[in-house]
Amino acid sequence: MGLKAYLAKRVIFAVITVFIVLTVNFVIFELMPGDPMEVFASSARLQDLEQVERVRALFGLDQPIHIRYIKYMSSMLTGQFGYSFSPGHEDISEGIMERLLNTLMLIGISTVLSVLIGVVAGVIAAQKRGGVYDSSSVLASLVTYSLPSFWIGMVLLLVFHRNLGWFPGAGVVPPQWSITPPENLFVEIVGRLRHLFLPVVTLVLFQYGGYLLLTRATMLETLTEDYIITARAKGLKERTVLFRHALKNASLPLITNAAISFGFMFSGAIITEQVFTYPGLGYWLWQAITFNDYPVLQTMFFIISLCVIAANLIADLLYGVIDPRIKYG
Repeated sequence: MGLKAYLAKRVIFAVITVFIVLTVNFVIFELMPGDPMEVFASSARLQDLEQVERVRALFGLDQPIHIRYIKYMSSMLTGQFGYSFSPGHEDISEGIMERLLNTLMLIGISTVLSVLIGVVAGVIAAQKRGGVYDSSSVLASLVTYSLPSFWIGMVLLLVFHRNLGWFPGAGVVPPQWSITPPENLFVEIVGRLRHLFLPVVTLVLFQYGGYLLLTRATMLETLTEDYIITARAKGLKERTVLFRHALKNASLPLITNAAISFGFMFSGAIITEQVFTYPGLGYWLWQAITFNDYPVLQTMFFIISLCVIAANLIADLLYGVIDPRIKYG
């Protein structure tokens, strides 16, 4: 079986997985206790039962379950995600696009930095195994990886926002920009980066330790292989041996881990965004959980699942590019 046949097989499996995820996503919210219309009626101050029933009919909740399932599948597959249960009935597609850039900047920057720092530090720790750097880096990564992300964020807020006043503690841009826009692009970039700094540092401190420990573990196995000893015997530079030979062959688990991390990018950093009141998809997801906003939750879970499935498919294809020993047959 060649690459085309393998790719076709994986795509078919991915499509089947998407339909299973869609069905499970529908069933979960059907079986959840409580009535979201009760929360909506309370927040919208609807006292008349007839008004509540009209709203229920507006969202199609008065129809039989099989009709709701068919409409749900059709809407999800065509990108017509409907409207939020929250007051204002925000269009979900517009809500996603409004918050998407903020989440991509936060999760994208923090994930890339976490992977780079963790991998490089892990390679050096494996090369200096048993030394002071190895012990200290492993200890530091274990500590930051074990600490709750909300605690890290709150400490950073206390030190750098409240006590020192170096960085803002909430939002994505300075609040005065709603009245007076930034003078130029440079000022806008600097303002956004200042608001991004603390959330990004929080996520990097929380995430890099996992990549460091995984890289160190895989590198320790690879560095004892015969081809590494041969490469060193040929007089190659140690940096070349570590990063071009050893890391390349030890990178398969790292690819899987990184692919899953990027797959969950659209979920946002729910806890971190909540701590910093950062208006991204994670903060929106938190609000949807709080108010039983089922349409938003179903849409976000579906998009996250799609991203994870696509990320795993890409990772499978990258295996053969990174390691030529892997054959699609």
